[in-house]
Amino acid sequence: MGKLYCLMGKSAGGKDTVFRRLLEDQTLGLMELVPYTTRPIRQGEQEGREYHFTDIAGMEALQAQGKVIESRVYHTVHGDWYYFTVDDGQLDPAAGDYLMIGTLEAYIQIKAYFAAKGLAELVVPLYIEVEDGLRLERALARERQQSEPKYREMCRRFLADCEDFSEKKLAEAGITKRFDNTELERCLAEVKAFIR
Repeated sequence: MGKLYCLMGKSAGGKDTVFRRLLEDQTLGLMELVPYTTRPIRQGEQEGREYHFTDIAGMEALQAQGKVIESRVYHTVHGDWYYFTVDDGQLDPAAGDYLMIGTLEAYIQIKAYFAAKGLAELVVPLYIEVEDGLRLERALARERQQSEPKYREMCRRFLADCEDFSEKKLAEAGITKRFDNTELERCLAEVKAFIR
């Protein structure tokens, strides 16, 4: 049986880069589990690549069918945007290993969903971490490159992540293995060795 690797970590920790590089490594044979969102599609995005885009009614229909594995909502100035994972046939444990990117909350809900089906061993956490000072430097450098930097939002996310990924919450979720992403290539090598 294959595994569903849930990649997670605080903002500006390099998750997106690690995620992309793991999927690009053909020797790992990882397939991507594409999540859903109710937020509008952004320029350059493509349906089914970054997300499956739907609306509240579409999400509620999937919930009514019992297909929503986990969900979370973000209250934005544009209204509530939902992000969620759906048991829509994308995931076939007999076909191999899958990779998804998410939050600690998403990982906990996904693990519980599959544990209820007797498949708790299917879900494996990949927790990426970076020392907070370096993470803040990276976040600031990234934000400065934006045409309209949103420093206040950057700070809010930084502080929220400290709470969302607190040591207590990590321990409660059973996260014991950590991958330090101070140096990308070393981190990738350790994650790949773990997956293999």
